[in-house]
Amino acid sequence: MIAVAIDGPAGAGKSTLARAAAKELGFLYIDTGALYRAIAYCMLRGGVDPSDAAAVEAALPGVQVELKFVQGEQRVFLGGEDVSGAIRTGAVSMAASRVSAIPAVRARLLSMQRDFARNHNVVMDGRDIGTVVLPQAQVKVFLTASAEERARRRFLELQQKGQPAGYEQVLAEIRQRDEQDSHRAISPLAPAADSVLLDTTGVSPEEAVARLVSLVRAAGCA
Repeated sequence: MIAVAIDGPAGAGKSTLARAAAKELGFLYIDTGALYRAIAYCMLRGGVDPSDAAAVEAALPGVQVELKFVQGEQRVFLGGEDVSGAIRTGAVSMAASRVSAIPAVRARLLSMQRDFARNHNVVMDGRDIGTVVLPQAQVKVFLTASAEERARRRFLELQQKGQPAGYEQVLAEIRQRDEQDSHRAISPLAPAADSVLLDTTGVSPEEAVARLVSLVRAAGCA
């Protein structure tokens, strides 16, 4: 099986890039961040503080999260309910950053992520795919862009979804998320030593996809 690992900070465009590249390569796209978002959403909905590691760990056995593929598109289910849209809010994003720092949460999801890569050719994105989840991935990319560029993209995305948010608020959340992800004790955000840096500041989505697909093919993986 072939694995392409894409890591990078919030708002770098990992999901958009990975989804499009997987489609072109004929691989399965796995958005690991959606798993953490689903757990965070479950905690928020149940009144559990996502920063309280003991409370989250105690509630974790009751969380039933699944990834399913509907007509080739990844959907996230929580207790049988499709929450793919509900988990895409700023509040859930911040909560996901907090629960992802909890060892029990990471251990719960690690085997699920590795199982997908064991059974399929995958393009998988997240924060520690190349460093922890799939350290043997044939292609590793660390995707980034300036905080301002990432905030602009997220701001436009929220506008299109009808979710009101000011640009300055989105930028502040991006910077806070960067701080949390880069300084957490467990699996902090950092590029793998053998990853390729891909900065998409000022780069169109189409060009970014072309660069990634070119990297995979140059490595003899497609």
